[in-house]
Amino acid sequence: MKLTALTALLSGILLSSPLMAQVNLTAETASPGGPTHLAPSHLVEIAGTKGIANIQLADGQTLTNSLQNVAEGKTDIASTPHILPFLMNRGVGPYGELGAEKGAELASNLRSIYPYILGNFMLFAYDAKGITGWDGLEGKKIFNGPPRGGALTNARAMIQITAGLKEGEGYEGVQSNWGQATATISGGSVDAVVLPEVFPSGRTSTLGASGKMTAWSMPKDVYDSEAMQKYIKAPGSAPLFLPVTDVKAGLGEAWTVVSEDDMFRGFSTVGGDVVHKDMNEELVYTLVSAYIASLNDLKAKAPFGNTVAYDNPGLGMCGANPMKYHKGATRAWEEAGFEIPDCAKDN
Repeated sequence: MKLTALTALLSGILLSSPLMAQVNLTAETASPGGPTHLAPSHLVEIAGTKGIANIQLADGQTLTNSLQNVAEGKTDIASTPHILPFLMNRGVGPYGELGAEKGAELASNLRSIYPYILGNFMLFAYDAKGITGWDGLEGKKIFNGPPRGGALTNARAMIQITAGLKEGEGYEGVQSNWGQATATISGGSVDAVVLPEVFPSGRTSTLGASGKMTAWSMPKDVYDSEAMQKYIKAPGSAPLFLPVTDVKAGLGEAWTVVSEDDMFRGFSTVGGDVVHKDMNEELVYTLVSAYIASLNDLKAKAPFGNTVAYDNPGLGMCGANPMKYHKGATRAWEEAGFEIPDCAKDN
């Protein structure tokens, strides 16, 4: 990485670029507390400090809608799990009303600027609820995400593949907005939870302070199954295979971690921030260059900063993921010494 050189050059870019007349941009992201909020909020700070742009950030948003707003040119920047551009491109799931043709048209407008891991999906519950694991979910109330979006889609799939249960048939799904998630879980109205978490996170720390909790690894035979391995390789997902000790250390003393062996299995949901393909290339280049130059500061802002792949621009790209990098972002990453896969470049 050439962050030192990039930092030194950035002041020259800012002084010489005609774009440095104040630019006003809008951005949308999830609620504070996780990687999805930290990245764009950091970009807002850096863009303002460097005089690149004023970015008005709306948090607590439903990212399904935010992504469509960028595709339609209504918002400049949005956070998204990579599963959503894939679904939009096909006009299915939360974008079913668009249809395949309109969905593909809108998805073709999206370009990535930087990546991150949104969270690691796992099953967990308060010990007081008496949940025995994945085999004890039938008939239970399970909190599985916000009312719409990639997290809900992934959680439903994980429960169906791992426990063989469909929402509305084998269990009752409970949803609320991200900002209400901690209160919903700690309030005791649900029996178990399947959500993406990072290690450590403010939510898991807060929940653990309210009572003893247990997290369960995905059973080894399910993790190795054809169905799960296929799902893990789908857009927006990546394998989660960590030592139990690492997960335990991240969750804290109030948590018990259950696995068949010393490894914790599941999958991560990956994504990043996106812009419209027509955003000015020099502006994108300058924004992303400033972001990359300050990656160390970004990582230092949260306990999970070093664990969510902020510095891996190849994360979740290519394959069935229809998105490419914006040309300005590709230039910024490559000039900073990072590699962008050819299949992720907008040629």
